[in-house]
Amino acid sequence: MIIITLSRIFHRCMDYFRFRSSSSGGRSTASETDHHHHQLIPRISRKYRSLSFDSGLRLIASLSNNHQRIESPTRLVMSSSVSNSDRKIVTGSAGYILEDVPHFTDDFPDCPTYPNPLQDNAAYSVVKQYFVDDDDTVPQKIVVHPDSPRGTHFRRAGPRQRVYFESDDVLACIVTCGGLCPGLNTVIREIVCGLSYMYGVKRILGIDGGYRGFYARNTIHLDTNTVNDIHRSGGTILGTSRGGHDTTKIVDSIQDRGINQVYIIGGDGSQKGAAAIFEEIRRRKLKVAVAGIPKTIDNDIPIIDRSFGFDTAVEEAQRAINAAHVEATSFENGIGLVKLMGRYSGFIAMYATLASRDVDCCLIPESPFFLEGPGGLFEFISKRLKESGHMVIVIAEGAGQDLLAESIEESKTLKDASGNKLLQDVGLWISQRIKDHFAKKMTLNLKYIDPTYMIRAVPSNASDNVCCTLLAQSAVHGVMAGYNGFTVGLVNGRHTYIPFYRITEKQNKVVTTDRMWARLLSSTNQPSFMKHDDIDSNQLVGEPGTMKW
Repeated sequence: MIIITLSRIFHRCMDYFRFRSSSSGGRSTASETDHHHHQLIPRISRKYRSLSFDSGLRLIASLSNNHQRIESPTRLVMSSSVSNSDRKIVTGSAGYILEDVPHFTDDFPDCPTYPNPLQDNAAYSVVKQYFVDDDDTVPQKIVVHPDSPRGTHFRRAGPRQRVYFESDDVLACIVTCGGLCPGLNTVIREIVCGLSYMYGVKRILGIDGGYRGFYARNTIHLDTNTVNDIHRSGGTILGTSRGGHDTTKIVDSIQDRGINQVYIIGGDGSQKGAAAIFEEIRRRKLKVAVAGIPKTIDNDIPIIDRSFGFDTAVEEAQRAINAAHVEATSFENGIGLVKLMGRYSGFIAMYATLASRDVDCCLIPESPFFLEGPGGLFEFISKRLKESGHMVIVIAEGAGQDLLAESIEESKTLKDASGNKLLQDVGLWISQRIKDHFAKKMTLNLKYIDPTYMIRAVPSNASDNVCCTLLAQSAVHGVMAGYNGFTVGLVNGRHTYIPFYRITEKQNKVVTTDRMWARLLSSTNQPSFMKHDDIDSNQLVGEPGTMKW
């Protein structure tokens, strides 16, 4: 059951009464107010412990002889809660569901709180309301019908009035895991600057070389001078690696070093590792916060609008497509073939194609295709070359893997250190198949371009830099406010705290029955290459991909 603990209600109520006392001419001192309201605690029955903050606030106020009524905006009163050992679910009226994240007070009810240093921060002095209300939530779906239930919500990210760490007591660490992605250095920089400038934290460590760096390497001291210019470079100054996750060793290292804030930047596999670390920390009853910042260049993490680095990847992919177009148009029957990232999700290929306007055919993992026969790829290539004399094809790395069944039979079960299935190079394979098919029919000039590692290694563009900044700051605010075991992400334009299990339970994929894929087909004028039996029945009734542009 979710417990909006009495201590949190009490401290917020204390702030209110102190404000009322000071604004009414100082009729009572802070100590008198503290004494008076500490006497209220025994008078509150256990049955009220599941109340929302506002309900608890009204309850304490009603018990006070001095204050009979508190005016506050009308908000939802959480009516009931459902939970299992791993999930915090709150339900409300009209089908409202809050998938909440853990909080320190779940395990440490008497955890002390402190005023947020931001209230004295000059940068925030001009902001009218810089603290987020505890009851603010963000809906997962914003397109509804008049009779639709309110649906699933996530806790809104941002600074709270009370924090659960004193600045001098914080020892934070940052780790980057998995493959490279534009924006990693920007996220590192903004976590360090957010902790330092907003909360006065002085002790910040970088974990060298991914998860194994916790127990196999030395740490790197980070401060604002160290990270000042790192956003101008690609990659990660901390180093990264795949695999190396040993939960026991990692938590042992965290405990031995006295680390109490852990920021993990990585994709879905790394977030699963973060969830395991959080559960072990919780099992040991350590007051250590674990926060994830989702990193996937493929944009295959569910729930969130997009992941950082995606915009940069689409922009950089244009260079490869432009080069392929130049090559194709410069030769008779020229074909430019570009392979882009997208192991399981074809978002980069789809958006790069839509942005380019020069692509004639886009192939992604979610849309099966076949080569020979009526309606096949070879027939479409022949038709397009006869019409235009040239052609540009974009293919995601995970597309057509079923067609390589014979050549990958031996490696079907092979995986990399992160647990991802090893893929054959579909670009090289399909290039050769196209050449072989047309060898006796016409002279082809096919140029194959694979910009994968060039795209991964570039620094983030302006849009992604802003995205990285907001994600990093939201993670810092959440940890300081006592939230734990969460991933920060943009949901319908608002930053939220999302439980780990929602991020790792499935992958975000292009829905080929959605309007965005139809827009691509109308742009390239390509056939769908799909037979009726190829259409996944789940796609007909499932949710569209989270990209909303």
